[in-house]
Amino acid sequence: MQKLHYQEAGQGDTIILIHGLFGSLENLGMIAKVLQDNYRVISVDVRNHGQSFHQNSMQYSELALDIIHLMDDLKLENAHILGHSMGGKIAMQLAIDFPSRVNKLIIADIAPVEYPPHHERIINGLKSINLDIIKTRKEADIQLTQAVETASVRQFLLRNLSSKNGQFSFKCHLDYISNCYPQIMSGFSLEQQYDGDTLFIKGGDSDYIQSSHRDVVLSIFPNSSAKIIQGTGHWLHAEKPVIFNKIVTDFLAK
Repeated sequence: MQKLHYQEAGQGDTIILIHGLFGSLENLGMIAKVLQDNYRVISVDVRNHGQSFHQNSMQYSELALDIIHLMDDLKLENAHILGHSMGGKIAMQLAIDFPSRVNKLIIADIAPVEYPPHHERIINGLKSINLDIIKTRKEADIQLTQAVETASVRQFLLRNLSSKNGQFSFKCHLDYISNCYPQIMSGFSLEQQYDGDTLFIKGGDSDYIQSSHRDVVLSIFPNSSAKIIQGTGHWLHAEKPVIFNKIVTDFLAK
């Protein structure tokens, strides 16, 4: 059985942090740093990301099971779970499939619905970077500019580059992520349900959670509440970390 790469810090009740698409455990570092004062924080790299194993399947049931296997290895009967974007969907599936393993569930800016494809330019842009000729991250950034105009998004994506002996490569498995993209965009059945304590946190300027999703959210997560962070987009934990961190710590302390 292949195992997820993770980092651990702090002591107390355990909380597991799960990043989003094209990310790594570093993405939730700001909330991890705050939580580790009072909690045992486990930050994971999802399969096909960061330093975790590569596999050509990304069904949410499998991604949730990856977390359960890690919990088993760490002898964790249960934990709080926080997930952002794709990581939020992994967290939702984990709670639905293994409710007794979840204490409190926190979902950052994602709903349990199917989303239309919207990462094709990013995937194709990353694939178009000629790793054989680039010598610096700046050269990779210049190549990626043709597909991704926003500098901060390019900076985030290029964290996936690693260099060894002057040769660049991707830490994430682009081909597997591309192959599995329809799975990543998939939604949840209304027949599924998790009735534990759940918090959805929405970026006020983000369209990932919409008012039209309310009935689906409450059907699957009947004991859920929501908070909105105004003036922030999908990367709410990075754009407004102080507010995001306070919402999370207040919810966990209730």
